[in-house]
Amino acid sequence: MSGIAAEIARRLGENAEAVCRRYLSNGRREGCYWMVGDIHNVPGRSLYVRLFAAPDRRGSAGKWTDAASGEHGDLLDIIANACGHVAFRETLEEARRFLSLPPPPAADRSRAPRKAPTGTPEAARRLWGSTKPIFASLASRYLAGRAIDALAPSDPLRFHPHCFYRRTEDDAPDTRPAWPAMIAAVTDLDGAITGVHRTWLDPETTDKAPVAFPRRAMGHLLGNGVRFGRAARVMAAGEGLETILSLRQLLPSMPMIAGLSAAHLGALAFPAGLERLYVARDDDPAGDGALAAIGERAAAAGIDVLPLEPARGDFNGDLMTLGPQRVGASLRNQLVGSDRLLLV
Repeated sequence: MSGIAAEIARRLGENAEAVCRRYLSNGRREGCYWMVGDIHNVPGRSLYVRLFAAPDRRGSAGKWTDAASGEHGDLLDIIANACGHVAFRETLEEARRFLSLPPPPAADRSRAPRKAPTGTPEAARRLWGSTKPIFASLASRYLAGRAIDALAPSDPLRFHPHCFYRRTEDDAPDTRPAWPAMIAAVTDLDGAITGVHRTWLDPETTDKAPVAFPRRAMGHLLGNGVRFGRAARVMAAGEGLETILSLRQLLPSMPMIAGLSAAHLGALAFPAGLERLYVARDDDPAGDGALAAIGERAAAAGIDVLPLEPARGDFNGDLMTLGPQRVGASLRNQLVGSDRLLLV
């Protein structure tokens, strides 16, 4: 970050609560933090912005982290996303207006950064374009270790052998800058890629990489998700990618979508013609909130919402500990009518 941008970010941090009230208006202050669902201003508590510098100086005012996706940044990121900026120059100009600062000299304006912003749908599509098929890869072996082995060629899953990982304050100083990764495509209702979800993997353990945030999403996520199958009258939705992949082991012909976080599950866009939506909820307070949010929106749209309750916290936990037969029996009791015929 340039000296000018760093100074503006510092001044924004000194006014962090005012910035959050303007650009993250659906959040609320809780102690020393501003809490909201995500960077897209969805209601919730996943993303937290530090309002004051930490006494030990490890955390600066204005720094934010999304506990669900692992994304993090400063208040310039918040402003850029809220305003839909493409160029960093636009964000600096908006920040100056917010802080009532004078415009920069002409020479400074000419040196504004021109690098394309990271985390955009364009960056996500470039990453997706550099991936390889998931079959016979470290990613497929990782999923098999999670009792997930019924993958289809049409699934929006790929493998990247050397995916960049941005080290955070919570990572060790010698954390590697790149790891193999499973990549999932996030798409909108028209099937256009708007983002990707990355799960970094350790080739030595065939498990998640030993980093602070082994799962992160990038791009435009609000309303979108990782989609399996074509939209239909009856569908299922869930919070986590592995939750949905676990359900598909038993319901392979039912279209499904992973929202990637509780806040995004509650904000999923409904496809035309949807009449009944099963929600594979996580058994925690965030799961309760997501079910309530999507249920309220679905009711207003005339869509029936039926919860699918796991026995062990989430459906991947159920599949790994209880096995497919017991999970299938539990699902049979929760599905309605002819939907039970979709169980394998």
